[in-house]
Parts: sequence; C-alpha cells; structure tokens
Amino acid sequence: MYYVWVALFGVLGALCRYLTGVWIVSPGFPMATLIINIVGCFLLAIVMKYLAELPYISKTIITALGTGFVGSFTTFSTFSVESIELIEKHWYGTAALYIGASLIGGLLSSRFGFYVSEQWLNRRRNRHAH
Repeated sequence: MYYVWVALFGVLGALCRYLTGVWIVSPGFPMATLIINIVGCFLLAIVMKYLAELPYISKTIITALGTGFVGSFTTFSTFSVESIELIEKHWYGTAALYIGASLIGGLLSSRFGFYVSEQWLNRRRNRHAH
C-alpha cells in the first residue's frame, strides 16, 4: 500500500509542479523553479516536523507525502540544468543570483517551516493541556 500512496502523491506533486511552471512565466530567469523549490523546502519541513507529530497520521502517509508529493514537486535537476544554461549564456550575475537565491531561500524556507511547525505544535499542546 505504501507504493500506491507514493505513486498517488507523486502524480499530484508532478501535476502541481507542471501547473506552477505554466502559471509562472519569467523569460530570462527561472522564477518558476526557484519558487517551486523554495515552497517545496517549506512543505517538506511542515511534513517532517508538524505532520509527523500528529498521532492520527501514519508514518506511511508522512513518508509518502515527503517522497511522493514534495519529491515530485521540487526539482534539483531542473535547478542544475537551468543554472548551467545561464552560465553558458554568460549571464553570470543572473546565474549567481539564481543559485544564491535557491540555496539561501531553500534553507530559510526550511527553517521557517520548522518554526511554523513548532508554533502549531505548541498551540496544539496548549489547547490540549487546558
């Protein structure tokens, strides 16, 4: 059953990635991939920190969400190819901006996801304590 969940979430993640790429068009700068990867970092942090703490969500679903949905939504390979394409066009400043924004944005987004998760978990704990 685990593989079915991974496949189902994988299809949903890939579809969301495709639709986001169609929706966000920015010639000359890979904005869609940047946004997708930053949002994916945030979502994975929420899945791994917040959802993993909820007793009614199985570990199978947590792993399937992280691997299936977020894994197919985000794309390191596209980031890498787009970075090389920018460099080959001699758009060094744009490439540096893209690579730096992807790295720093991804890390900050993950950190923010952990922070939000902690806030939500603390609220749940306080609500159940009273």
